[in-house]
Amino acid sequence: MPIAVDIDVMLAKRKMSVGELADRVGITPANLAVLKNGRAKAVRFATLAALCEVLECQPGDLLRWEDEAPAGG
Repeated sequence: MPIAVDIDVMLAKRKMSVGELADRVGITPANLAVLKNGRAKAVRFATLAALCEVLECQPGDLLRWEDEAPAGG
């Protein structure tokens, strides 16, 4: 998927566990793991806003686009 999720990076910077983040955002640890591991097909803006509020960051700190085009093609 061309959208990469960098929640792990922000968790490390904030010295926060997945369980604590899930609790503070109001989602299950399982759903947070799906998002964090890049397996989510969508994310609600309300969830993204809550993640940014708790982690004190911008959406671009959590999500980035990666080009999937084959090299040299």
